[in-house]
Amino acid sequence: MTDATDIASRIDHTILAAEASAAQVDQVIDEALQHRFAAVCVNPIFISHVRARLRESDVQPCTVIGFPLGANTAAMKAGEAAMAVRSGAAEVDVVCHLPHLLAEDLLAARGELMEVVYAVREIRRNVVVKAIIESALLLRDVSADQGEARIKTACQAVREAGCDFIKTSTGFHPAGGASVEAVRLMAQHGENLKVKASGGVRTRADAEQMLHAGADRLGCSASVSIVADV
Repeated sequence: MTDATDIASRIDHTILAAEASAAQVDQVIDEALQHRFAAVCVNPIFISHVRARLRESDVQPCTVIGFPLGANTAAMKAGEAAMAVRSGAAEVDVVCHLPHLLAEDLLAARGELMEVVYAVREIRRNVVVKAIIESALLLRDVSADQGEARIKTACQAVREAGCDFIKTSTGFHPAGGASVEAVRLMAQHGENLKVKASGGVRTRADAEQMLHAGADRLGCSASVSIVADV
């Protein structure tokens, strides 16, 4: 069994519901500080507040870009990401344009992510960029070989664009969230990329499965119960 402290240090404690209030965000920040989670991940409207509250800690302020559909233009995502970094985000999780990934269009997928990476690193060179690929969608209703080919292409695009992480899911797509198989494939084909498993990671057992499959980071809203579960 993985140590609870080790699991906590890999969790992005997340609150992304559209109706989330400032008070609820503050509760998530308090929990992250108490348990020493890796990051607090919020919608962009809250990022400056999160940054201010986390300033004296090692917990990182994280926000989402093009969320949850990934259907904005690359320029819009780049602008949103740049504004988020200026507002205090140390990490940005950007939703890829899913048709590029479904079509295995490496050049288009890489191109949009390069715009985001360039925009944020012009402002701060050490911003962590995580690319969300909706892995459950890429693996759905296709052969195992085609699903793996899609994941492999997504990994290549994310890596060559200069991102730090490849991330399974937003947690909002009807295809589903993280799976052990998706994480395994992402770890296999990611090379130097780190892997974030997000979407449906609700229990200690879920977390351990994802870490053992190759995840470096977990996106969770049930973070407190995960680290308390024995």
